[in-house]
Parts: sequence; C-alpha cells; structure tokens
Amino acid sequence: MYSDPWLQRWLPLITDRAHCGPVLELGCGAGEDSAILVGAGVDLVALDLSEESVTTARGRVPNASFFVQDLRDPFPLENGKASVVVASLSLHYFPWAETLRLVTRIRDTLNDSGILLCRLNSTNDHHFGASGHPLIDTNYYSVHGEPKRFFDRSSIEHLFQSGWNMLSLEEMITHKYAMPKSIWEAILVKDV
Repeated sequence: MYSDPWLQRWLPLITDRAHCGPVLELGCGAGEDSAILVGAGVDLVALDLSEESVTTARGRVPNASFFVQDLRDPFPLENGKASVVVASLSLHYFPWAETLRLVTRIRDTLNDSGILLCRLNSTNDHHFGASGHPLIDTNYYSVHGEPKRFFDRSSIEHLFQSGWNMLSLEEMITHKYAMPKSIWEAILVKDV
C-alpha cells in the first residue's frame, strides 16, 4: 500500500486545471503518484531517469505515457504545454544555475494559470543527507556520491520569485521512507 497520499488534498485543484491539457510528472519513480493522478482522470505524461522505475510505473499505470529521460532534456509533450506539473522530490540533483533554468522551463511549459506542485528536500532533512556529507555548494552535498540539494524557505522563495504566485508553502514530515523525511511542499500558479 502506498503510504504517502500527499496529492489527495490537491486533486480538486489538479483536476480543475487538467481539462486545459496534460499533467506532466517529473521524476515519476515507480508510479505511485502516477496511479493517483490517472485514477483522478487526468491525461498523464510522466518521466524518470531510471529505466527500471519507468518499467514498474508502466506496469502499474498502463493508461499513462512514460518516458526514460533526464529532466533537463526537452519535455515529451505533444504540443509543448501542460496544465499541471508535478515534481515530487525530483528537482534537487542539480547545481543552482541549472535548478533555476529547470524551474524557468517548467514555467514556460505551463499553460496560462498552470499549476506546479512540488516537494523539495528540507535543510532539516538530516536522515537523508542535509548534514554529515561533503559540501559541494551552499546546501548542496555529495550524498553517497550523488549530488543532492536541500532547501530552506528563503531559497524556495528565491527559486520561485519571478513568474510565480505561491498558493501554499509548508515544511512537513513524510513517512514514506524507513525514517521520517523533512520536506517542503510548494504549490504555485504560473503568473501571466
């Protein structure tokens, strides 16, 4: 059973906007969130870097379109636009300048008044790398050989300062993993 139903409270907002185009899921993993989204009746395009995860997601959610690719590559959208983008714990792998470019690309991909729902690693996420690892840059560590960024409120506000209206920003704990994980949940509307 999937133990992280974070999307449930946002489904009315997602389905309201999804009539204007597909939902794009960045970093779909094994398709847990994908199943919730398709179950709500949205047209879903999802991608992940892991071929194994995408294979699992395709088996779990056969009615969605899945792609194996890097988030920095062009998004596989038929007309280049999405009504909603979901990015749960997938925007933290990159240097700051690349993260800024990725957020701009997401904004450019959204239809007018499109929605971004994202979750980001918190600087309080000490169980999963926010301390005790080699520092690459401010709040950006090499965690078991992989780059991983952690966010505080000010860095999130800076990340989304231009072209976005913040509907919600909350720091919370998810129990999806073996240990509690501190995250930020940000819900944003493209500002036109």
